[in-house]
Amino acid sequence: MPVGPAIVSIFFFSCIVFIWGGMILARHKERMTMIEKGLKAEDIKSLYERGLRRSNPRTPLMWGIVFTAVGLAALVGIALTNWYQLEEGVVPGLMALFGGLGLILFYTIAGKQDSR
Repeated sequence: MPVGPAIVSIFFFSCIVFIWGGMILARHKERMTMIEKGLKAEDIKSLYERGLRRSNPRTPLMWGIVFTAVGLAALVGIALTNWYQLEEGVVPGLMALFGGLGLILFYTIAGKQDSR
């Protein structure tokens, strides 16, 4: 029975636990320091709200178009490879091309919505 994969698995998961625990400990220390400095709950809440990134409501549309285009490219590439006996390098090239076209389509749609 090989011991190597077991050691790697244990090491990997223990690294995850240590990183997660370190993040929790750092957040706890930060909050305790804020309380010791005398900040009010509203001040602490406003500090954390400023750091939040505002998400763009069109981001899911963009990823939906891109993933649909890449999936369509994979289907077209596989069909072309089977029908015309093309080389395997066609599929990744088509996926990149269709992904780029999907982004262009998204920015065209987003530009039209912005002009309204």
